[in-house]
Amino acid sequence: MNEIIFMVQEDPEGGFTARALGSPIFTEADTFDELKSQVRDALACHFGYGAAPPVVRLHLQKDEVILS
Repeated sequence: MNEIIFMVQEDPEGGFTARALGSPIFTEADTFDELKSQVRDALACHFGYGAAPPVVRLHLQKDEVILS
């Protein structure tokens, strides 16, 4: 595996959640910078240190409601 993609969503109660596509990896954090660190930690726990895919993509999903 050369890369792994995380779907990132803003939590309605604040912060962010990230879920890996195709792997059972989930993490959360209060800020986006903190989330990056948490993702690295989660990958190390799941794959072992130094064995995680070299490319990690964070795909941010954002829903906005516009009232007309």
